[in-house]
Amino acid sequence: VMGNSSEFQKAVKLVIETVSFDKDSTVQVFEATIRVLGSLLSAHIIITDTKQPFGDMTIKDYDNELLHMAHDLAVRLLPAFENTKTGIPYPRVNLKKGVPPDSNNETCTAGAGSLLVEFGILSRLLGDSTFEWVARRAVKALWSLRSNNTGLLGNVVNIQTGHWVGKQSGLGAGSDSFYEYLLKSYILFGEKEDLDMFNDAYRNIQNHLRRGREACNEGEGDPPLYVNVNMFTGQLMNTWIDSLQAFFPGLQVLIGDVEDAICLHAFYYAIWKRYGALPERYNWQLQAPDVPFYPLRPELVESTYLLYQATKNPFYLHVGMDILQSLEKYTKAKCGYATLHHVVEKTKEDRMESFFLSETCKYLYLLFDEENPLHKSGNKYMFTTEGHVVSVDERFRNSLWQDILPGEEDSAEKIKPNELKAVNFSSNCNRVPDERRYLLPLKSNYMRQIDRMVGLI
Repeated sequence: VMGNSSEFQKAVKLVIETVSFDKDSTVQVFEATIRVLGSLLSAHIIITDTKQPFGDMTIKDYDNELLHMAHDLAVRLLPAFENTKTGIPYPRVNLKKGVPPDSNNETCTAGAGSLLVEFGILSRLLGDSTFEWVARRAVKALWSLRSNNTGLLGNVVNIQTGHWVGKQSGLGAGSDSFYEYLLKSYILFGEKEDLDMFNDAYRNIQNHLRRGREACNEGEGDPPLYVNVNMFTGQLMNTWIDSLQAFFPGLQVLIGDVEDAICLHAFYYAIWKRYGALPERYNWQLQAPDVPFYPLRPELVESTYLLYQATKNPFYLHVGMDILQSLEKYTKAKCGYATLHHVVEKTKEDRMESFFLSETCKYLYLLFDEENPLHKSGNKYMFTTEGHVVSVDERFRNSLWQDILPGEEDSAEKIKPNELKAVNFSSNCNRVPDERRYLLPLKSNYMRQIDRMVGLI
């Protein structure tokens, strides 16, 4: 993304020469997929891109090594999908020995249902449907377990019985990327059923999770907020939200619901302004953190970047600058940046997650780099949930197999990219009126209302 080809080539060679997955090591299937498999596939796509928009990222004598490594890793993850009565995978797998004998039969919705982008890309690059098949089967299994009453999903499920162990339905931890990947799978692969599931899910989220006034920027009442509810009844379960939920405005931008995204983003930004970071959990009723650490998460930055791309409103550059200055002031350490142990006391932990580099820094950099090839090359790009860049490419839209699941021949129905419509579509990203670009995205009385809501004023 920075156009530093020599460093990229050095890193790729280092991975090819030194990394092996033939290890007696137990990994989380979800994290290994989004962090490791996703990065291998993204780098492979960048190396083999004939247009090379980021500068010359080709590797001399490259023989698809990263793709072969991705294949090797995915094969080692496949045992997680075996011996489960529902088709929902085990949460952990040993890279050498398969599923550990004492393995947990419970997994979270996001962990089991957010594998389709990486597994689907791998399948389509290899011409082998196995990986997409197991990932798609898991998504459909989870989807079939949603509540008949509300249409909502819980956050923890038993993979053998299909029984919901965690009945909380929300947009944060345990659920977040499940919704994100329904839409992103559709964008990449063009399978209509993915869009249908997303639109259904989005409608149920609006009906049961959203509280506050109907419109973001007009009317009376509280600012919109998405809460955690019981998946079966829609009743409020608690009064906290978590920092992962800050990804949702970015997802709303992708579907075209920019107005609602502006409001929810403003709420998270107000919390950031109060603490100079986002606490892992924030209790909106008590106006205080419930879980006070901040592990350098990217979700607010990601939504800020996508809102700026959609509105071109300079307000979001100021938000980015605010976030950058907070990171420099509170999290910078001798060798990198550190997790904040406590957002109020600003104590640090000796830990810097990989997503800080792959997402937090990348989205901040791209927010300010208007001329980046990612914005200017004419190619369309999408980010995985771990911030890895993949091109929205015709070759991913042509699957080499007709029925992805046996007996469902009609499921391969394709939909054209311009047919994408949001459930409550309220804005068109292509035509941003000037007054929206140069006024604050939220009217000042609504901004003040949100600031009061988080105890800023």
